[in-house]
Amino acid sequence: MIYTDQLGRKVELAETPKRIISLVPSQTELLYDLGLRNEVIGITKFCIHPKEWYESKTKVGGTKTIDFEKIKELNPDLIIGNKEENDQQQIEELSKHYNVWMSDCNNLKDAFTMMVYVGALVGKNKEGINLKLEIEFLFNQFATREASQIKIAYFIWQNPFMVAARNTFIDDMLTRCGLINVFASEVNMRYPEVSAEQITKANPQVIFLSSEPFPFSEKHIQQFQSICPEAKIVLVDGELFSWYGSRLLKAPDYYTGLIQTVM
Repeated sequence: MIYTDQLGRKVELAETPKRIISLVPSQTELLYDLGLRNEVIGITKFCIHPKEWYESKTKVGGTKTIDFEKIKELNPDLIIGNKEENDQQQIEELSKHYNVWMSDCNNLKDAFTMMVYVGALVGKNKEGINLKLEIEFLFNQFATREASQIKIAYFIWQNPFMVAARNTFIDDMLTRCGLINVFASEVNMRYPEVSAEQITKANPQVIFLSSEPFPFSEKHIQQFQSICPEAKIVLVDGELFSWYGSRLLKAPDYYTGLIQTVM
C-alpha cells in the first residue's frame, strides 16, 4: 500500500507495520488510544503519555535529538514524526533507511486529517475515524457557547519571552475559545520572541503561561504582572493547547472551565 503523508511524501508499506517508532508525544498517545500495544517499540523521552509506555518502551532520544544507533537496533518498519516537532535534517536522514510518515498539524482540521491517516496507516482505520468523529462532536458542542472576545497573549518560553502567534495549533485553539490572540496579527513568525515593551504595548487582558515547553509556574506570575499590571495571569495546561492527538478529547471541557476563570 502507498500512503501519502501531510507533507505530500509517499510512504510504501508491504503490510501493516508491526514495529513502529513514534517521535512525537501527542501521536504516541494517539497510537495507544487507537488500540496499539506491542506494535509500538520506540518513543521519545518526552512521550510521557501513557505512563505505562513511558516506563516500558525504549527511548530513542528527544524529538530533535534522535538516537540513530538506538533506532538501528530497533529496526522499525515505520517511523511517525511531525514537521514542527522533529528536526528536518534528522528526518531526511532517517528517510534514507526507513519508512517515515510525517504529520503537519497547524489547526484542528489538520489534526482530524492526521488521526484518520494514522489510523489507516497502522491498521486501525475504523478507530481513527471514530476518534475523529467523537472529538469533532465535542468541539461542535463547545462552539455553540458564547465567545468571550478577551484579548490574550500565550507564552511558551521564558528567556527570551516567546509567544504562540499566527498559523499555530495553539492559536487555532485560542480562536475556538473565542479569545483574541494579541500577537496573531502583529508578527510574521509563528513563535516570535517579544520584549517586555512589546508585551506592554500589546496590552493583553489575560496572559496564559503554558506548562510546556517551558514549565511556567507560580514563581513566574509576578514578573508578568509587573509588565502588565492590569492583566490577569493564568497558568495553563500546555498539553491541552498544543497536543493534536487523542488528548483533544479532554480539551473542550478544559477550555470551558478556563474561559469561566478569565471572564
